[in-house]
Amino acid sequence: MPPPDSDETQRTGRYMLILAWVGGLALLTVIFQDLLETRINPNANPVVQQGGDGRKQVVLDRNAQGHYVATGQINGLPVTFLLDTGATDVAIPEDLAERLRLARLNGGISQTANGPVAVWQTLLDSVTLGSLSLADVRASILPSMRGSDKVLLGMSFLKQVEFSQRDGQLILQQAL
Repeated sequence: MPPPDSDETQRTGRYMLILAWVGGLALLTVIFQDLLETRINPNANPVVQQGGDGRKQVVLDRNAQGHYVATGQINGLPVTFLLDTGATDVAIPEDLAERLRLARLNGGISQTANGPVAVWQTLLDSVTLGSLSLADVRASILPSMRGSDKVLLGMSFLKQVEFSQRDGQLILQQAL
C-alpha cells in the first residue's frame, strides 16, 4: 500500500506538467505571432540612413507578399501604412479618422480598384514615416475601409518625397 501523501505528490506532479505544457504553448504562440507580424510588417521601426548627399533616407524592406508596409504616425498617433502609389490621397479607415478627430470637409465619390466608394476629404496636421515628416497632407476618410485595414499612404504624401526601389527595398528621402 503506497504512503498517504503519494497520491498528493502525483497530483501535484500532474498539475506541474500541465502548467509546463500551457506555458510552453503560450511561449510558442508569442514567438510565432512576432514572426508572423514581422512577415507582414518588416518595417515596424523603419531604418533611417544617411544618403550620399547628406540627406536622411528611410529604407523599407518589402514584405512576404511583395508590399511595402511600415509603421508611422498620423498626428502623433501610431498607424500602419501600406504604401500605395495608385492611391491619390492618404486613405484612412473611418474609425481611425474618428479616433484622430479628423474634420470631414467635402464628401463625394471616389473611384477605387474596387469601384466607386463614398469618401470625405480631410487635412492631416502631420504624417511621419521614419525621419520623414510632412505637414498639411491631404487625405480621404473611407467609411468602407474596415478598422483593421492599414492606412494607404498615397500620392498626396509620396509626391512630396523622392523614392526609388531596388533589391527588394524602397528608399524614401525628403525632396530637394
